[in-house]
Amino acid sequence: MRKRWMYLFLFLSMFVLITACSQVGSGQSDRLKDRFVLVKGGQVMNPLSNYYGSSVSLEDFYIGKYEITQKEWTEVMGSNPSQIQGNDLPVEMVSWYDVIEYCNQRSIQEGLTPFYHIDKSKIDPNNQSDNDQLKWLVTINAEANGYRLPTEAEWEYAAGGGQESNSFKYSGSSRADDVAWYWRNVGDKYLTGDWNWPIIESNHGQPKPVGGKKPNELGLYDMSGNVREWCWDWYGDDVSRREDRGSFRVVKGGGWIGDIRSSEVSFRGKFEANGFGPDQGFRLARSK
Repeated sequence: MRKRWMYLFLFLSMFVLITACSQVGSGQSDRLKDRFVLVKGGQVMNPLSNYYGSSVSLEDFYIGKYEITQKEWTEVMGSNPSQIQGNDLPVEMVSWYDVIEYCNQRSIQEGLTPFYHIDKSKIDPNNQSDNDQLKWLVTINAEANGYRLPTEAEWEYAAGGGQESNSFKYSGSSRADDVAWYWRNVGDKYLTGDWNWPIIESNHGQPKPVGGKKPNELGLYDMSGNVREWCWDWYGDDVSRREDRGSFRVVKGGGWIGDIRSSEVSFRGKFEANGFGPDQGFRLARSK
């Protein structure tokens, strides 16, 4: 009798464990389906991309449908650094280091293995900036399933439509106002003429809630305009060669303050890793 109860107890314990694991897996799958797009890899199809015609071929990966919102940031980090605040607005005023920490903290919160190892006690010998006083040593765990920043090639490939590309200039259209929030259309009225910050400011220009414009071919929103997005890579003059050192990290996609040129899929921006601003945000990626 005692053995029968022992077997029953073991069976029930295993059932509960399996059910719990299934629920965790289902929860992670639901989050991926709701907030991420699986990007099928391959060679770059958009002829306007910096990588078109190169030997670069991407593996499958996940990338966020939306820029990370202030609500998502606050849920993980406990406070909101943004200058212009609103739950559904993209988080801004975040440095590359802030974003790396967010990736790890959110991974831990969701039971994933952090992608980055951050050593704040060591100076990164590959960081050549004269203005970055942090220079944390950040290395990757390539086998981890946690959140990370997209590489520049991944970002540009996804923004350009991946294997579904229609060769658009911006992410989802060749007409900027279909898909991009930029200085002309983010205020009380549509602005014309030359870029002018006092006019943008008096027109109450600001970032917009994520997902307010048309998505691109893959269902990704705001990859042109709204906020500039951090990527993993060091910035180098030769896009075909991944740099292992530098003074700047790559930013892509343009922002609400910027001119429309910076919202083109091919535009390459740069920013020191400790830099931040009211048009500087990011979106997440995960390896498949």
